[in-house]
Amino acid sequence: MSDDTGQGAAEEWREIGGGFTRRVDGADPGSWDAPAPVDGWRARDVVGHLVEWFPGFLESGSGIRLEVATSVEDDPAAAWNELERGVRDLLDDPATATRVLSNPHIGDVPLDRAVSQFFTADVFMHTWDLARATGQDESLDPERCARMLAGMEPVEEMIRASGQYGPRVAVPADADPQTRLLGFIGRDPGWRAPGRS
Repeated sequence: MSDDTGQGAAEEWREIGGGFTRRVDGADPGSWDAPAPVDGWRARDVVGHLVEWFPGFLESGSGIRLEVATSVEDDPAAAWNELERGVRDLLDDPATATRVLSNPHIGDVPLDRAVSQFFTADVFMHTWDLARATGQDESLDPERCARMLAGMEPVEEMIRASGQYGPRVAVPADADPQTRLLGFIGRDPGWRAPGRS
């Protein structure tokens, strides 16, 4: 299964998951308790969110269990790297191409497409959160930002009703794709952690 660029789910994961991993591994150990752009979250909570929701989603829909033995509270970088390897191995497994994920909200979806659509996309968006919280490179691929925004805008009402996104933040009409995507998902593109310029 490939995305609309022809990129396979495993290749896409290496790119997006790898980008998040670089921010995880590049975070100063003292920055894990720094505020994050999501209200009430710290930098470690960005990692915690991803490490906590995806294994349950995967197991309930496919019966595949990804173990993350390390606690995010103890070592967020180690916990993330365990999950990242597990997702990489899953997408590299030839059997994944024939598996299906079943979910009462989305029906039956090819497993690799489900990982791409729901998890890889979430990791992409949260890359900005982690980078901004920890003072690292926060730039996202503008073409991917534009594609994601184009896919989400037609179903905005459903997205808002899910409770997974905050209210849309107004941005200039001529803003770049990353700024427009951030505003759409409820992020203030101008947010800065206290003490960071």
